[in-house]
Amino acid sequence: MNRQLIRSYILLVAVAIFLFTVPVAFTLTDQLRDDTRQSVLREANTMALLLGNGDRASCEALAKVATAYGDVEATPTAACDPRLERPTADAALTRAVQRNQPTTDWGSDFVWGENLTVTVPAKGDAAVRIVYSTSDMTKRLWQIWGFRAALAVLVLGAAAAIGAFAARRITAPLRELNSMASKFSDGDLTARSPVTGPPETQTLARTLNQGAERLDTLVASQRIFVADASHQLRTPLTALRLSLDNIADGVDDEFVREDVEQATAEVVRMSRLVNGLLVLARAEAKVTAAEPLALRDIVDERLTVWRPAADERGVTIALRGSVVDDRPSVLASPGHLDQVLDNVLSNALEVSPDGGRITVEVESRADTVVLSVLDEGPGMSDAEKSRAFDRFWRGQGLTGRSGSGLGLAVVKQLVTDDGGTVTLADAPGGGLKVEISLRASPRSGG
Repeated sequence: MNRQLIRSYILLVAVAIFLFTVPVAFTLTDQLRDDTRQSVLREANTMALLLGNGDRASCEALAKVATAYGDVEATPTAACDPRLERPTADAALTRAVQRNQPTTDWGSDFVWGENLTVTVPAKGDAAVRIVYSTSDMTKRLWQIWGFRAALAVLVLGAAAAIGAFAARRITAPLRELNSMASKFSDGDLTARSPVTGPPETQTLARTLNQGAERLDTLVASQRIFVADASHQLRTPLTALRLSLDNIADGVDDEFVREDVEQATAEVVRMSRLVNGLLVLARAEAKVTAAEPLALRDIVDERLTVWRPAADERGVTIALRGSVVDDRPSVLASPGHLDQVLDNVLSNALEVSPDGGRITVEVESRADTVVLSVLDEGPGMSDAEKSRAFDRFWRGQGLTGRSGSGLGLAVVKQLVTDDGGTVTLADAPGGGLKVEISLRASPRSGG
């Protein structure tokens, strides 16, 4: 917007300069042309009078004046021969001698030529012709137009400087609003914009601040609800499981024990489902500002945690690719990447066959960093991929239908909150590829 305002201001000034300066320059050019023509014509008429008088004194005076003036031509009369060069017979000379009409020839239709030729009649069927060099006029013409061109450049430069200052003053409230919006989009719900500038931007700033206040209040309320729900739901489920365990310990009947164990399994499944719901609720409710995080450190830490579980089944977890050597950090909220990797690696380990391989790849692409996790499981069909991010949807892995069906939903929510994307694709050679695109940190060249 600053550039548009500056360009508009300069354009207006340029139009004003063109409308006021160019006509004046043309007027001065016409005036220079008319003044020169009148001056030369006046000198020619004077010489024609001297030629027409016919006496010896006038003839001598004409010769002296012509010699002093420069390039003068004259036809002699019976009484006066000034010994000047005779003009070439042409239409101008014929008009002067036969029709008694003066003639002015500028030598060019565009401004003027190299010489101004003036032919005037004299008594006795004679004529005087002056050939006047226009070199001085051309220099004066360049002075007229050059001065105005230089002045126009200086005025446009001053207009650009003033326009830049004025544009920054005008757009300063908009920059404040944009700064607030940027912080807000990064999760900083405490960002507010100062109420400055013209009435329109002040009204907009107040409206945005009020909306931010309401949204901050709603998010805070949701966070409180998540915390309360976590405490209220986990406690009775834990107590119920302990009660079932006590019952199982005191029952000798195998049928009753089997029913208690089945009920315990359902309680465990319900606890897992509640924990998944609480994780998803926290992911939706918690809005924090993205920070530059070292992706290599996070990946190494999570792989170290998951390798013992993978070793129990003979599954190898390998790190491959150029691990952000040229882009050491990504923009994400603290804790998000840890949870994303845990969920994705948990799913990959669940569907991987014993002795299989899980590959983690990191690749830099323009202003993003792509984190991929590839497994050697059964993969997913296109229909399953389209539903994989739905809540409570569970795929058929090698270990059976297990889990809450919220893992990928949580992954998508966390990655989306950080301004990234997550997609599912077929892994080369079979299996599933989870591809997570994250914003590269500006400090790392993104």
